[in-house]
Amino acid sequence: MFFSMFGAVESGIIFAIMALGVYLSFRILDFPDLTVDGSFVTGAAVAAVCIVNGVSPVIGTLLAAIAGFFAGNITGILNTKGKINPLLSGILMMTALYSINLRIMGGQPNIPLLNESTVFNMFDSFWGQLGIDEALNGLLGSWGVAPLPSTWIVLFATIVIIIFVKLLIDYFLTTEIGLALRATGDNEKMIRSLSANTDSLKIIGLGISNGLVALSGALIAQNDGFVDLKSGIGMIVIGLASVIIGEALFGKKTIVRTTLAVIGGAIIYRIVVTLALRADFLDTGDMKLISAILVVVALVAPKFISTMKDQRRRQRKRTELNNKVKGAS
Repeated sequence: MFFSMFGAVESGIIFAIMALGVYLSFRILDFPDLTVDGSFVTGAAVAAVCIVNGVSPVIGTLLAAIAGFFAGNITGILNTKGKINPLLSGILMMTALYSINLRIMGGQPNIPLLNESTVFNMFDSFWGQLGIDEALNGLLGSWGVAPLPSTWIVLFATIVIIIFVKLLIDYFLTTEIGLALRATGDNEKMIRSLSANTDSLKIIGLGISNGLVALSGALIAQNDGFVDLKSGIGMIVIGLASVIIGEALFGKKTIVRTTLAVIGGAIIYRIVVTLALRADFLDTGDMKLISAILVVVALVAPKFISTMKDQRRRQRKRTELNNKVKGAS
């Protein structure tokens, strides 16, 4: 059970990068971008091909993010310059990316990475040279605590990466371009009246969004040890579930708090899915169904709770009014 939860938190942090990308398009730009299902695999495919061909995993991961950025740019161009509906723009790009990803992968439906060097192997090697893992396990042993799992370095590496990405997004959204992006999502006509180029802002915003999604795909592929052509199916649902769950549980008063909420939502989502899959009547094929149910619950629950609070508030006011009337009489 412990190792299942450990793995859930580990993968949840990596998926949180993808969720932050969905947050940028879905919440900041108010753009329902379905490119996510394709750009996730694009990032994984580019990183895998680079690593298999001897390119440094770090460079391969950065190239994966750049490839996702360009995919998002094309979606933005289809919408802004081609005047295609936002939803249809994403669907068209997602469909095109299926063939593009297959080309990137050399016509193979999957690429194994089990015996290849990854960014996590590099972290592990670096930490081993410093002797930190042995020191930590020795300290835990002196306290009577079991040694850390063999993959604990992956968790540490993902925490470092997600903190860096979060701080970068928080800073970006407070810059002039970031504020213009937020204004474009809130009121495009208003920001256009102030001579802002909303088309360019959308293209940049969607590029950054899909760049983060592709980065997540690259890290997931390296963590899992393979990339599959169909691994991106349903990623938009996972991203939306993370955003909605995080906002419902932790609130969304400020950018800093909201991005932290999205990360928390992604981790909670993976934990819930892991717990659900441990049930005897569910298997891995039900993961998409579980994701859809979680999104529905996350969407409906806040409104239901708000309605119940309003009803209790109105009932309390009626009771107080009746008591005052009785007291006056």
